[in-house]
Amino acid sequence: MGMLRVELGLERPDDVYDALMRTFDGLTEEQTQLVMAKLILLLANHIGDAQVLSEAMAIAKDDINQGGLAQRDPKIPPRQENAS
Repeated sequence: MGMLRVELGLERPDDVYDALMRTFDGLTEEQTQLVMAKLILLLANHIGDAQVLSEAMAIAKDDINQGGLAQRDPKIPPRQENAS
């Protein structure tokens, strides 16, 4: 069906990042992992395209395998820099 869009598509990415980080405030590591899993499933359902989701999963895993996120705290998603 579709293709995964990887270019920055958020109008205010810093605000979205900050809201995402606030989602985990006050949670234990276990609760954080559960919220992340639920968020992933909700967004996957919203996207509704298995091909796009498979591509996203492959890119995310490849980044980990190449050390992209391995150096970071696993409960904190990477911050996207503004593409100017």
